[in-house]
Amino acid sequence: MFASRNAIKLAARSFSTSVPSQSKVAVLGAAGGIGQPLSLLLKANPRVTELGLYDIVNTPGVAADVGHINTLSNVAGYTAKDADGLKKTLEGAELVVIPAGVPRKPGMTRDDLFNTNAGIVRDLAQACAEHCPNAKLLIISNPVNSTVPIATEVFKKAGVYDPKKIFGVTSLDLVRASRFIGDKVGKIVDVPVVGGHAGVTIIPLFSQVEGLSLTQEERDALTHRVQFGGDEVVKAKDGLGSATLSMAYAGARFADSLMRAAAGEDVLEWAFIRTDLFKNEGLEFFSTYVKLDKNGVKEILPLPESISEYEKELVKNAIPELKKSETKGTNFVASSN
Repeated sequence: MFASRNAIKLAARSFSTSVPSQSKVAVLGAAGGIGQPLSLLLKANPRVTELGLYDIVNTPGVAADVGHINTLSNVAGYTAKDADGLKKTLEGAELVVIPAGVPRKPGMTRDDLFNTNAGIVRDLAQACAEHCPNAKLLIISNPVNSTVPIATEVFKKAGVYDPKKIFGVTSLDLVRASRFIGDKVGKIVDVPVVGGHAGVTIIPLFSQVEGLSLTQEERDALTHRVQFGGDEVVKAKDGLGSATLSMAYAGARFADSLMRAAAGEDVLEWAFIRTDLFKNEGLEFFSTYVKLDKNGVKEILPLPESISEYEKELVKNAIPELKKSETKGTNFVASSN
């Protein structure tokens, strides 16, 4: 049964300042638009004691730069030219965050990135399966609705798959929903967002925000803005990138939640994971409520029974899109033999 949001300690919205546990975090794609600010935020997190950075080029410069930040974590940066650079980045890692890949440009959907990013995620997942099979994978590379199934199939083939440890990071949808509702209510509140991480598969559950009252027009407009908020950024950057800074913040926040859970805290988060919630519909992956512990996913919580009829319809409409993306990812790995 779905537990009351008030009964579970929600993830902190700023990094913990308690004595850090020992955590090595690796960032694959660390010199990119998301990777650089993400590396900065992870370096500032006192729970991170070692930071491994990897990218095709320029990673030693990123490592040198963030390495001057006055926290006690050690930083090393490697490129594809370094012998065993990827291996050195990954060995001993407890968390691996993957923002590697190409960003969206105006007019592109996340799915348009598939042809390039699918191969990147497959190859990086293979390296993780070899060098840090017990690490928790945080996949940011789009399209997340396909790249998480890709990583899953790679780990299955390697014989090291653990569904508790592979996450699609959908936190940016939660951050956006919280911010957009904050404009209306005058304070920052948590807004659950479930489904997937692309367009109509992004489903904000405004019905679960205590005391929130929206007209149908407001509800429809806010739902659309959360679903397509990334387009605002892509358009505003005028071809020079996508949502990099806010995505880095969201990714660092989710990484912190996993580290806090590993240290023994009770943490409730939302992530795109392998789940049986919609098994009868033939769907294996869905972003939903999860309790976290030191092993990753401790418990998958069903959607609350109190969601609105409008939200139930959004879930129904999202399932076919999610199934298509899932199949695209699994077929990609199958055809890579």
